[in-house]
Amino acid sequence: MASPALAQTPAPTTRSVCLTPPALAMVWTGAGRPHETVAVPGVGLGAGETLVQIELATVCGSDIHTVEGRRAAPTPLVLGHEYVGRVVDVAEGVRAVDGAVVQVGDRVVWSIMASCRDCDRCRHGVPQKCRSLVKYGHERIQPRWELTGGFATHAHLRDGTTIVRVGEALPAEVLAPAACGSATAWAALARADEVVDVDDATVLIMGAGLIGLTACAMASDRGATVVVADPDPARRALATRFGAAQAVDPTGRRALDSALAATGAAEFDVVLEASGSPRAVQAAIDAVGVGGVVVLVDSVFPSDPVPLDPERLVRGLATIRGVHNYTPRDLGGALGYLRHHAAEHPFVELVSARYPLAQVDQALAAAAAGKAVRVAIDPRDAQRRR
Repeated sequence: MASPALAQTPAPTTRSVCLTPPALAMVWTGAGRPHETVAVPGVGLGAGETLVQIELATVCGSDIHTVEGRRAAPTPLVLGHEYVGRVVDVAEGVRAVDGAVVQVGDRVVWSIMASCRDCDRCRHGVPQKCRSLVKYGHERIQPRWELTGGFATHAHLRDGTTIVRVGEALPAEVLAPAACGSATAWAALARADEVVDVDDATVLIMGAGLIGLTACAMASDRGATVVVADPDPARRALATRFGAAQAVDPTGRRALDSALAATGAAEFDVVLEASGSPRAVQAAIDAVGVGGVVVLVDSVFPSDPVPLDPERLVRGLATIRGVHNYTPRDLGGALGYLRHHAAEHPFVELVSARYPLAQVDQALAAAAAGKAVRVAIDPRDAQRRR
């Protein structure tokens, strides 16, 4: 099993790759400080590694939490873990999730993390919790591995990264969020499916952000009846376009009861909490029916604890599951879903603001304002200017 120390050390260099003009990375050095531009003239490509030129990156909520100081992060680092790009160099024998050899020119989405594939956690099916995990957009930059996140012109992918070839048909705005939000939505439904058949379920989704909206579309396309709860009327209107049978303001228990009654179901079989609000987490646990499952996906930053009534959970045969990130199968499943169903829902509209790479601070501020479901950062402007 690889040790955590080894996880931070790039693989032995097999080839030096010169980048002319140099790659550019926007480096975050701490809360309240503007990003700094770092030029990277080359990388040492090790065994199992890939160099990708980034086409588009999107801002995830955890990026905002980091820059606002709500979660700890090592500095300096390159933020960003939702992205799509094109392979410009690759070590021999690197394979995509479908088993095909990755080649220069492939358009790809890659996972938020690289795992060792050999520790106890990897062998037990939770590689996202690998003992020597490396996460893009979360690691301190270091010599020979500066291109560590999505807010850059290029990304240097480590051995153990899940790579999915995505072809040319889907817009970058649909593909980039798959590396975190869409894959997490798929993972949440997959874990729920292990308890309750989602195809025939009545599903409550708390929060109409990217994860909630994507999960709504995925579940409704499978035949589930979906209720979405969100305090923002614009988000509720959007939820109906993603397949929600009901979209309600969750203020007060009566709103959820009325929405459930309107579906004709007796209780919620699946409750997916995708906002991270402690109040919403409590509401999710309170709302689940007998034999149902609550899946928590967005409680990824420090918050107030939530009271728990163990007797109700025991007598109600309830299951509570936490989903953080995803497995390689989940990323492949999410992208497969988008390949076949993205045109049926307004996924492309979820990215409603776009900024050049040099304006990453403005992009983060726009994302924090919450008007756009996703804000994009386009590094191609920086590449064209050089």
